[in-house]
Amino acid sequence: MEKLLDLLSENARMTTEELAVMLNKTEEEVANQISEYEKKGVIRGYHALIDWDKVDENQATALIELKVIPKRDKGFDEIAERIMEFKEVESVYLMSGGYDLAVTVKGKSMQEIALFVARRLSPLESVQSTATHFVLTRYKDRGIVLNPEDEKNDERRSVFCD
Repeated sequence: MEKLLDLLSENARMTTEELAVMLNKTEEEVANQISEYEKKGVIRGYHALIDWDKVDENQATALIELKVIPKRDKGFDEIAERIMEFKEVESVYLMSGGYDLAVTVKGKSMQEIALFVARRLSPLESVQSTATHFVLTRYKDRGIVLNPEDEKNDERRSVFCD
């Protein structure tokens, strides 16, 4: 039932009736499969994709590259678990390549994020270095294009494109 997971990841608000029709299954089969996925931890939650630029609220997002020293017998898990505890942290990924962990952070402003990195993230024992990249415009998020017409008129883009 991977198709069920694909459909739910695209739109978690679909009803079991709609899903059953799309999958050529009964509503009961779909409901049971969803329940099983939830019990097994395959489905970890349901989220709305918010275009925060349309909400009258200041918010900044940054992608932070971390180089860390893994702990003996615990690898990267210990430092990743510590980083996940911070409320500002939205996601943590172990990466291959030039850095070890990719961390997504949200805050009310770029300055707030910069202070978080300087005062709370960088001082962690295992952290060797950080590189912070602020998100200026989100064009597509989780497979959804975010108002391409609005992006053409975004004043922030003209600063970088002129």
